[in-house]
Amino acid sequence: MSSPEEQAFRLLTEYSNGFMVSQVLFAACELGVFDLLAEAPEPLGAAAVAARLGTSSHGTELLLDTCVSLKLLQVETKTGKALYQNTELSSTYLVRASPKCQGNMLRYLARTTYLCWGHLTQAVRDGRNQYLEAFGVPSDQLFSAIYRSEDERLQFMRGLQDVWSVSGRPVLGAFDLSPFPLICDVGDSAIRGLLDDLVAVNTCWGARRSHFPSACHLPCAFPGCSGALAKECTSLYPACRVAVFDTPEVVQTAEKHFSFPEAARISFCAGDFFKDPLPEADLYILARVLHDWTDERCSRLLARIHGACKPGGGVLVIESLLAADGRGPLTAQLYSLNMLVQTEGRERTPAQYRALLAAAGFRHVQCRRTGGLYDAILATR
Repeated sequence: MSSPEEQAFRLLTEYSNGFMVSQVLFAACELGVFDLLAEAPEPLGAAAVAARLGTSSHGTELLLDTCVSLKLLQVETKTGKALYQNTELSSTYLVRASPKCQGNMLRYLARTTYLCWGHLTQAVRDGRNQYLEAFGVPSDQLFSAIYRSEDERLQFMRGLQDVWSVSGRPVLGAFDLSPFPLICDVGDSAIRGLLDDLVAVNTCWGARRSHFPSACHLPCAFPGCSGALAKECTSLYPACRVAVFDTPEVVQTAEKHFSFPEAARISFCAGDFFKDPLPEADLYILARVLHDWTDERCSRLLARIHGACKPGGGVLVIESLLAADGRGPLTAQLYSLNMLVQTEGRERTPAQYRALLAAAGFRHVQCRRTGGLYDAILATR
């Protein structure tokens, strides 16, 4: 049995090697290891994997065996030969063909978030995001690094689609939203509308615009991005309609690259939620939005939503809630540090969100922890 000192050193080693674990996962996804094994009719040896991926046999064997230790792959030995196949974890979340695949978000984390975290020390010193150091983008242009090109914007949008394919239903089902037939989903990307170089428009774009009034009188989600959360909402609440509110560029990308079987119940509106009139709705959804901003900017946005709400209307805030004392859970604390290196915001406690909502005029506030990555807060007038 190891001594407390040995256990402490082992824990320290695990922490210091954490970045290596992330890179193993990122590399295996980028190389297509999990897709290859999913498509193979039987388990494959390292040499076969290397040959099909065009990688070195030595490096491939090392990567595959490390994935086994991480429970991303499983291995069996036949006649002295190691044969690899996916685990349930990788089959569910790392194979492109899976409806719950998180590959796009992992690629975004590897290409953008990981680089920002390399400057965490400086972020703590400066108290600001690290886009300038990581990408040469001024720190006040929060989403210019994410949208470095149309491909990068599409990657981010697909990543959010991955997230809501797993986390959307739990947060949308935390409260009964059936009393709100018209919902507005304000997407994560809409916050970019704050930038001076963005020309905001107040036009509704929808695959079936004739089904909606010109004011987009729907439930409204901010930021809606690819419309993934809107899809989950219409699936869970068949009587509702959803307007997705986001920047003109994001709306165009969504309509170009994403399909909407529920087109008759989902529309898109382009604009800036800090400046433009908000679409009319019974309920506004702010999913992963408030954590991007300072308290002052959160207050501005919430006050605008309160002003747009009809009596009985409200806002659903979806975020990772910190514990009452702010010292946990660890995932939420890490997300809060991520807000430091990538935005100007932070994760908050239920009490902090209650205070922001109360100051904006919302009088009835309920918080629900889902047990997942994201929690829900419902506030009504």
